[in-house]
Amino acid sequence: MGVTKTELFTKQQNELAQVAKAFAHPARVAIVQYLLKANTCINGNLVQELGLAQPTISQHLKELKAIGIIQGTIEGVSVSYCINPVRWEEIKNLFNHLFTQYAIASDRDCC
Repeated sequence: MGVTKTELFTKQQNELAQVAKAFAHPARVAIVQYLLKANTCINGNLVQELGLAQPTISQHLKELKAIGIIQGTIEGVSVSYCINPVRWEEIKNLFNHLFTQYAIASDRDCC
């Protein structure tokens, strides 16, 4: 595997790529969707909801937490997770900025 030359890209481009990578697995998308739908902190429901093994879910939660999409609080021996609202807005703005850069031009030819 080659080395990525992240220094060639802007901070925003690197951040967007990291977030996109976190969303690149359907289990992580499902976890985020479940947390968005629940709109509350959850702890043990993901195993039953997604049908994945606990270690697998833990690994995906770790990836999502690493980029700040979710946050967790320790309650005894369990950890509760929820969407990090501040980071969620930042991520939403990153993608919105990317998607709003495209304007359909009806007067030009394109491949």
